[in-house]
Amino acid sequence: MPALVELASIHPDVQTRAYWEFVKARELRFQKCEVCGAFRFPPLSGCRDCGASQSSWVAVAGRGRVFSYTVVHHPAIPEVREDVPYAVVVVEFDDAPGVHLVSNVLDVPPEEIEIGMQLELVWDEPSPGVILPRFARVRGEE
Repeated sequence: MPALVELASIHPDVQTRAYWEFVKARELRFQKCEVCGAFRFPPLSGCRDCGASQSSWVAVAGRGRVFSYTVVHHPAIPEVREDVPYAVVVVEFDDAPGVHLVSNVLDVPPEEIEIGMQLELVWDEPSPGVILPRFARVRGEE
């Protein structure tokens, strides 16, 4: 995704700053409520399940599966014209129930992506200083 990576720009806010700092250190962490144990993403100041404000950032292994996906065929902006078609996936995690992260699968052509495909985290640095959690098909799942 050459053109897409040039567009990568991260602007953390008060809620997402910690998440992006962990990503920069190549650690995938999600908020977990210290009261009811529910994971949440994107980061929030309070738990959606119980309303508690106490949370911690829990490291996850980064293994999961394709929960949903779409294949983009029409470039929404001129800068991605050379990249279509590409797939945008929603990943659900084995060790963070309820978390869904929008990302990409780097080693699979869009037409081969399937719901339930097993994925593992790979760190991608599309441009200097921009680090993103992306995914690859789990070996042996081809």
